[in-house]
Amino acid sequence: MQVKAPDRAAAEHRAPPRRPADRPRTSAPRWRSRKIQGLGYAAPTALFVAVFFLLPLLLVGQMSLSDWPLLAGDRGGNAPENYTDITDSPLFWPAVRFTLLYTVIVTVVLLGLALLLALLVQESRPGAGFFRTVYFLPGALGLASASLLFWGLYSPTTGPLSSTLDKLGLVDDPVSFLGTPTSALLSTVFLVVWKFAGFYMLILLVGLQRIPHEVYEAARMDGASRAQIFRSITLPLLRPSLALSLLLCVTGSLLAFDQFFVLTKGGPDNSTVTVVQLIYREAFQRLNLGTAAALSILVLGALLLLNMAQFRGLRRDDAS
Repeated sequence: MQVKAPDRAAAEHRAPPRRPADRPRTSAPRWRSRKIQGLGYAAPTALFVAVFFLLPLLLVGQMSLSDWPLLAGDRGGNAPENYTDITDSPLFWPAVRFTLLYTVIVTVVLLGLALLLALLVQESRPGAGFFRTVYFLPGALGLASASLLFWGLYSPTTGPLSSTLDKLGLVDDPVSFLGTPTSALLSTVFLVVWKFAGFYMLILLVGLQRIPHEVYEAARMDGASRAQIFRSITLPLLRPSLALSLLLCVTGSLLAFDQFFVLTKGGPDNSTVTVVQLIYREAFQRLNLGTAAALSILVLGALLLLNMAQFRGLRRDDAS
């Protein structure tokens, strides 16, 4: 009697399907090698952060709780004397108010101009690439170098701006662009806007180019005007880029130092002293590292709270 071989298709049909759990698992030595490899990739960054951020932060925290003159070293703890001495300084609250005022003016003017420039060069038309390059070119210059350049331009005796206005008959006397508190603030704002408008334009331009053209076409077919398209489509879809620009601009403005140190050195009459300049004065002019460190901790805490509030507001808008 001949036994018939079972049908292969029927056998495969009767065999239970292979579950994902039945697949061979990665061996333990291989998993450990991948883990070690991942730690090796992350080790340089972790070492960099530990050496150049965490350790200095711990040292600054220790300084803020100690009597630590610049030339004498640590004399022992004196907490919370350094923090109370900050508010007793006659320059503290004026520096805080001026820094906040400068931040508001720069943020509004800079982001408004950057958005306008991004809208002007958004479309791929003849000459758009040239203007994008021209607008971004000042961003390639260092802030200290740009400040020194504008210090020469603003000079009432040797600068070209004052002499040009005199030759045109617009002024009778040399113009002191940095001679009064208002003119010094506005002159510095003009420098910062000239320097960073192209940088923020690039961020917003990337966000504009990510908006699908089909959305604009559908809005035009529905009869929407340019103002309605900008208000209802462009601004909502550009919110992530605007949030990033706002975060960078506010943080950079609150930490302003180079432009005022080069242009005004806090003058006239300490009217343009920023919080970071106050830290510099406490550390290297009054030679008190303890008070400077305490002020640095306060500034860091304020920035963390501000950034957390901005991130929370952005997440809330995205959720809605």
